[in-house]
Amino acid sequence: MRILRALSALLTYPTDELKAAAPELKAAILSEKLLKPQQSGGLIALVEDLEGGDLFDQQERYLLLFDRIRSLSLHLFEHVHGESRDRGQAMVDLINVYQEGGYMRTSRELPDFLPLFLEFVSTREPQAALEFISQPAHVFYALRERLQKRNSPYAAVFDALIALSNAVPDAEALARLRAEPDPEPDDLAALDADWEEEEVRFGSQADACGGETLRAKVRQGRRPAPGLEAPERPKTIIQHNTSR
Repeated sequence: MRILRALSALLTYPTDELKAAAPELKAAILSEKLLKPQQSGGLIALVEDLEGGDLFDQQERYLLLFDRIRSLSLHLFEHVHGESRDRGQAMVDLINVYQEGGYMRTSRELPDFLPLFLEFVSTREPQAALEFISQPAHVFYALRERLQKRNSPYAAVFDALIALSNAVPDAEALARLRAEPDPEPDDLAALDADWEEEEVRFGSQADACGGETLRAKVRQGRRPAPGLEAPERPKTIIQHNTSR
């Protein structure tokens, strides 16, 4: 699905290459006609913002949002498992899903990095792809709300994911996310308190991910997704965790 590949690209670190790809991104957003005008319009506005703005300012904005604020992390399991031991097994399970699907990661990002996840999902058959993105619906709802609170154009990406998935989020899981701290990037004391827990590494698969830590800087680059055949039915890889 071209739209999912476009959403993946829009959530990567801004680069000159991303700015140059604006026409291609607009075409991908509009070509499949899967979104209502309000949702596609929000995405086009984000593309135009990235296309016409100052690159340095855009990069700083991206890091302040997605790298500095834990509640806006683009690592899905940060919101699902937090620092629990379940996170390690979830990483292994997701790596296995990628491998079983014939998907070869070309990035050193952790497997739950949302742009990477969306890149994988974009290679699936449409029905399987939509089932995959319905699994973390509660995360998408929470991230959309937090970005809307900040008047961020990136909220449009999560608005689109919610519309595409057509999923009703788990009410209890969403309530837990809403109750978590959501500090602003200039509230240093709150940020320090939010990040004070020890970083978690996942043994052998940390090596498989290039030794990245959970707070690794978001790396840049858009990776072409290979055309692969879809599995018969997607596995459940993102489950609600009640032990955070």
